[in-house]
Amino acid sequence: MFRIRKIVPAAILIVIVLILVLNKSGEPGQTTVANVQSTDQAASAAPQEPESSTEPSKQPAEDVAPSVQVDIPSLADTFKNDFAIGAAIEPDQLNGLSADLMKKQINMLVAENVMKPASIQPAEGQFNWEQADRIVAFAKANNMAVRFHTLVWHSQVPDWFFKDVDGKPMTDETDPKKREANKRLLLDRLDAHVRAIVGRYKDDITYWDVVNEVIEPADPDGMRSSNWYKITGTDYIATSFRAAREAGGPRIKLYINDYGTDDPKKRDRLYDLVKEMLGKGVPIDGVGHQTHISVYNPSVTNIVDSMKKFRELGLDNQITELDMSVYNWNDRTDYGAAVPEDILQKQAQRYRELFEALKSNAGLVSAVVFWGIADDHTWLSTFPVTRTEAPLLFDKQLHAKPAFWAIVDPSYKVNPS
Repeated sequence: MFRIRKIVPAAILIVIVLILVLNKSGEPGQTTVANVQSTDQAASAAPQEPESSTEPSKQPAEDVAPSVQVDIPSLADTFKNDFAIGAAIEPDQLNGLSADLMKKQINMLVAENVMKPASIQPAEGQFNWEQADRIVAFAKANNMAVRFHTLVWHSQVPDWFFKDVDGKPMTDETDPKKREANKRLLLDRLDAHVRAIVGRYKDDITYWDVVNEVIEPADPDGMRSSNWYKITGTDYIATSFRAAREAGGPRIKLYINDYGTDDPKKRDRLYDLVKEMLGKGVPIDGVGHQTHISVYNPSVTNIVDSMKKFRELGLDNQITELDMSVYNWNDRTDYGAAVPEDILQKQAQRYRELFEALKSNAGLVSAVVFWGIADDHTWLSTFPVTRTEAPLLFDKQLHAKPAFWAIVDPSYKVNPS
């Protein structure tokens, strides 16, 4: 009996403890199921990392304050014995950190938009010089050369150029005599446009994109079927170059500029056009190769071979709009908050290959101009879709990327996957 009375209170104590535990945490089975469901729902609602990224999560680069690194090499100084280094700029970048970065790194400027036809002469005879003048003044103050982009283009050109004396579209005209009159009127307008601009800047700007993107292999005869071409044939090209030479004199250098010149089909059509123009005495001094490329293509060999082909004609070559997308052509995906490190390393390797090829072919190019200075301002952020892009040598905080070090420091180790 003594033993029974001693065991019973102990059992009662154990039961009381169990009741207290259950009241505090709930039934174990129900708690476990509820927790599993909550975890699954949270996982399905959370943003997913891109499948191509295997990097651990990092602090977003946006958390780092933008600044200009003053203790790193200068691109302009690094390549001073090889070619000029330039960048495209908008007037709102003429002050602040972007301006400081350009002062540190480059020795050539090109206007991203404000020197295009629609910006500089939106209405016939009404010229907007202010923004273009600002860029020229900045360049002069900082001992930089300027490339003019562009006197003639099928895009960003005002409609007034292509309307007849009655205000009707010239391309709608079917009468042969009126079509010829329209052609003459358009060429006269073009001649006046070119002479006014070149006359203003001839002492300040040496390098001129006279015509831009005139080749399109998919169009008839391989010429872009623009309003310029529909109305005048190739006469608008000859008129532009001749007017520029007459207005600017022999000192300025005149270029025909296009993208995709690494493609043999497009390159060869452009080559045939340039050779034909030179045969007619049209004063072309060089070819501008835009060079909007990606980390995947085209091959550096194709880029260099194209330039060599035009050098055979005695022409200068310039890379005029260089950037390197981190996406493949026709890829519409988005890396999200940050581009994977292996892609940045791949980009660095590609930039190194390109610049080594250019240096090893001395005299092949006289300038390499980037279409922007840093990843915080690039047209590729919204083309072909809005997404994270990183095509330049400096990131959104204006800090040097692996691609920068790959081309300025031969000892820098690139590790593409």
